[in-house]
Amino acid sequence: MVARVWHGYTLPEHADAYEKMLKPELLPGISKVPGYRGSYLLRRTLGEEVEFITILLFDSVDSIRAVAGPEYETAVVPDIRRKHLTRYDAKASHYDIACINGIPGLAA
Repeated sequence: MVARVWHGYTLPEHADAYEKMLKPELLPGISKVPGYRGSYLLRRTLGEEVEFITILLFDSVDSIRAVAGPEYETAVVPDIRRKHLTRYDAKASHYDIACINGIPGLAA
């Protein structure tokens, strides 16, 4: 399994609206993509900004390519969401999941 990790930052006054746009799915239609296993949305206040970290779980890099295309490391940030962000990672990082503990239904 592979985790796709990405960071985005917003001003505190935009954080709730941005978070709401990411629920119930981080990306439109992602739950229908073969190989998609779920996601985490992390949020914390960081000085004058609010940081969001998204972690999307996939069976393989090929599953990620089905969403992000051949340049799968490039961040997928819909235009409607960019207006809430002060900055964001241009590329997502990808990690092989070595171990999963205590999450029913998931195994590395």
